[in-house]
Amino acid sequence: MNNSHFTTAMMNPYTFNTSKSIRFGSGLLSSLGDIVNADIASKVLLVTDPGMMSTGIVDKALKSLKEAGVEVTLFKDVKADPPEAIILEATEIAVSMGAKGIIGLGGGSSLDVAKLVSILALGQEKLSDIYGVGNAKGPRLPLILVPTTAGTGSEVTPISIVTTGTNEKMGVVSPVILPDIALLDPDLTLGLPPHITAATGIDAMVHAIEAYASASPNNNPISRMLAKQALQLMGASILTAVHEGKNIAARADMLLGSMFAGQAFANSPVAAVHALAYPLGGHFHIPHGLSNALVLPHVLRFNTKTSPAPYAEIAALVFPELASLQGQECAEAFCEKLAELSKACGLQQSLQEMNIPRDMLPKLASDAMNQSRLLVNNPRELTETDALAIYQAAY
Repeated sequence: MNNSHFTTAMMNPYTFNTSKSIRFGSGLLSSLGDIVNADIASKVLLVTDPGMMSTGIVDKALKSLKEAGVEVTLFKDVKADPPEAIILEATEIAVSMGAKGIIGLGGGSSLDVAKLVSILALGQEKLSDIYGVGNAKGPRLPLILVPTTAGTGSEVTPISIVTTGTNEKMGVVSPVILPDIALLDPDLTLGLPPHITAATGIDAMVHAIEAYASASPNNNPISRMLAKQALQLMGASILTAVHEGKNIAARADMLLGSMFAGQAFANSPVAAVHALAYPLGGHFHIPHGLSNALVLPHVLRFNTKTSPAPYAEIAALVFPELASLQGQECAEAFCEKLAELSKACGLQQSLQEMNIPRDMLPKLASDAMNQSRLLVNNPRELTETDALAIYQAAY
């Protein structure tokens, strides 16, 4: 996008929504009880997953809550790519305990479940009625989200992803599910293994890249600014965070960058990278961040053929050595550097490595086309034939 286009875009109407309050700081989890007591409710459901139970983080959260006199019930059964049944089960518990507020603690799946429980627990809306954009009207219970990965940005997005049936994902998209408080404590990410750090980190970078290049009419100056800041922070810190996991400065930069990227794509939505990643998660339960990483360079190579400008504009933020390049050459170099970064982070590089049968590629392409709310934002129109070619290139 050239400067004159950007100037015009700044004059076009747009909407920017984000979480009401953002609290950021090392060690902030110890203040959770006081924050919840003051701003959320004194009787809450804490939503998390089994993996979090072994980290000691949930115990710290429960201790803080109980010391502050907050009555808390624990739901610890969130699964990755949460199915509808998990959301409904957590909702039943919230209703039966008379929850006055909801806390989500963990990765994106736990935060997504907490968002939906905060709406469904009031009994005024059904899950089947709120899929899609703007169908969740609220009200909801007070909500606080505490991310433990630097990846999804879910703590600042109006989006919750649900696995429906056996393998298809659907989204609930509404500003109603933006939390009252996003609490970000980089200490909570110190124990993340390298592979999860890498996958969630690349996921966050994808959010920023796709938000910046989005063809959405709501692509706006605030989102673009945040996407650029996110890429600058994460480009400089992701390898350190992966390979030196106890480096708190790198962890803090990744968490902040992930949040900026979340704010960006919450308002300037993502596109074909996510559309092609979702079927990989749905059919093969590949973690969302890794699914994004597997298709990222291939989707961007496709996009840069007709729309190199946005990628050329952000390339040097992530890879300063590309500053001397321009236009198509810069955009293409950006794609190659992203592939190299993914490999340097230790992530798998092909669908074949993930044991995906080649004869499944047409089904993946067909399913990707169901993600119309995302594909409409892609800088280049993408057909089912194009999607199949991208999967084949990623194989």
